[in-house]
Amino acid sequence: MEAKVPETTEETLDPGDWDGLQSLAHQVVDDAIAHVRNVRDRPVWRDMPAEVRDAFTASAPSHPQPLADVYHELHELLMPYPMGNIHPRFWMWYMGAGSVTGALAEFLAAIDGSNLGGGNNAAALMDRQVVDWLRQMTGFPDSAGGTLVSGGSMANIIGLTAARNAMAGIDVRSEGVAAMPQPLRFYGSDQLHSCHQKAVELLGLGNKALRRVPTGPDFRMDVSALEDMIAEDRNAGFRPACVIATAGTVNTGAIDDLPGINALCRKEGLWFHVDGCIGALIAIAPENRHLVSGLEMADSIALDPHKWLHVPFEAGCALVRDATTHRNTFAVHPEYLEGKPRGIAACEYLHDYNLQTSRAFRALKIWLTLKEHGIDKFGRLINQNIAQARYLSGLIERTPDLQLVAPTAINIVCFRHDPGARPEAELCDLNTEIMLRMQETGVAAVSDTSVAGHHCLRVAICNHRTRREDLDLLVQEVSRIGGVLVRGESAGAGNAIDPSAAEK
Repeated sequence: MEAKVPETTEETLDPGDWDGLQSLAHQVVDDAIAHVRNVRDRPVWRDMPAEVRDAFTASAPSHPQPLADVYHELHELLMPYPMGNIHPRFWMWYMGAGSVTGALAEFLAAIDGSNLGGGNNAAALMDRQVVDWLRQMTGFPDSAGGTLVSGGSMANIIGLTAARNAMAGIDVRSEGVAAMPQPLRFYGSDQLHSCHQKAVELLGLGNKALRRVPTGPDFRMDVSALEDMIAEDRNAGFRPACVIATAGTVNTGAIDDLPGINALCRKEGLWFHVDGCIGALIAIAPENRHLVSGLEMADSIALDPHKWLHVPFEAGCALVRDATTHRNTFAVHPEYLEGKPRGIAACEYLHDYNLQTSRAFRALKIWLTLKEHGIDKFGRLINQNIAQARYLSGLIERTPDLQLVAPTAINIVCFRHDPGARPEAELCDLNTEIMLRMQETGVAAVSDTSVAGHHCLRVAICNHRTRREDLDLLVQEVSRIGGVLVRGESAGAGNAIDPSAAEK
């Protein structure tokens, strides 16, 4: 007698109740829209109570729970405690304010489920189209290649990897950096973003290979000093390889002399890379595009659609002037990824331009956002933020106890409360406390930094929801809290202005 084969129960992650899921999904969308629509009615940020923090230490679940219950828990634990960057008075770290359209695109991209490493599918074609749109927006030629990445750090790594390989003097992919006949030298201003140090370390060159060029009082790279450093390194037996110009420094928004640096790179035979993660998209802003003149002459550019295009995180882009150089930097074809004349693998793999084999469908949120609003509107929004920064600078200059610490080049304003006759350390403590109290009361979120040895508050206006009355409120609060602290009074939450007062 044959043994009976036991029945196999096969499972899936699809719901048993599609109608119930659809109903919950509608509730999720309704709650999400309300979350954004009513953002001005909430504090920019608030700290989490101990019980909420403790909830995030719970053990991993072994057994299922009804999705409606899980969503209710999420709604209680997550949504009330965001970073705050979609709020109109979030000016802390430099990031966009997002959009509902972009969020819907993220949902649709996840439903589509495509892996953008490659493949013959619509998502891959859209990815190429979006990269081409960004190429056109920055003025790059048709010959350029590009790829979407997680953000500015990775975009810069892509560009600098192409620069290293092109300038190494050997086939560095085959031989490695140890075989280079001369050690390479890269150059960037002393205001350079920290991701470039990580990049040269990752590329095997070492931090010493990145020379920091001094800047002038406007915090732009001193091109004359750069030229001297290049000559000095050549005489010392090094190989000058790449200049990293910055179109919008993170500290002050300064834009390096792009035409001047390009001319020097052509004269010296160096790769010209532009870190445009903050300012490259000024190229689409009619009133201010002259500020980034010369961007289009670069050998590579890094930019961030999740900043001034306000798409949800993550979305960066690397562009390389010569697509062949770009592809030769990363392309590899194992037997399991061979192209085919027909079918799903009848394509050029997108991972030939990137470090990632598996990659999210980032293009859809950029595509949908640009199609809805058009490039011209984003140009106007960039102009608007720059005008708001100039407005804020004017308010500060007219307020006796406030002081600008750096020139306002684009949309970043550095200033501080200065009651006069105070040592630098005391001013640092005073302004740090002002910043923290504004965050804790939910009025506004700004960051702090040091500029030319002076501690200050930093306002980065990359926010399509910001209005001038929000900036009026900021100046009012910095002066009010600063005055309270100088007089030694209490400035707790009970004394703070209503965060929504500017809208009432």
